Amino acid sequence: MNIRKIGPHEAPPMELLLLADPSVSVVEGYIERGECYIALVEREIVGVYVLLPTRPGTVELVNIAVVEHLHGQGVGKRLVQHAIATAKSQGYKTIEIGTGNSSLHQLGLYQKCGFRIIGVDRDYFIRHYPEEIFENDLQCIDMIRLEQDLTTDSVFLPVIEMNQE
Repeated sequence: MNIRKIGPHEAPPMELLLLADPSVSVVEGYIERGECYIALVEREIVGVYVLLPTRPGTVELVNIAVVEHLHGQGVGKRLVQHAIATAKSQGYKTIEIGTGNSSLHQLGLYQKCGFRIIGVDRDYFIRHYPEEIFENDLQCIDMIRLEQDLTTDSVFLPVIEMNQE
């Protein structure tokens, strides 16, 4: 698998991004302001993530998605690890991520990758999305906020090549 930043004239994989965030306008907004990375196996895009600078020294992993037929095969973990390594290499001190209260697998994955829960944005998905979102037979209502300190040599920081094959 090769993970790389999309080129300036390359279209982001919207259908894949919309798996993680159902709002076209929200996705378009952070794609415009952030950096989009894609994971490829041969020539097929199998994953995507977006890093968005939010404050001095801080970047947020605002979207991460994997093609459905590869769920559970480690692609998401490699994308999260790549995002952490990319943020650290770009000099960020903190990386943040938010996920829905109903995103049980993702919440576990982020914690396994070294993120820690720092808060809950109550009713986030009620306030910001016009339609109800359901996942794992739960309504997505609150955003769980997590972060990772990139200034320490945490055991969670991955040791990977930036263009992993």
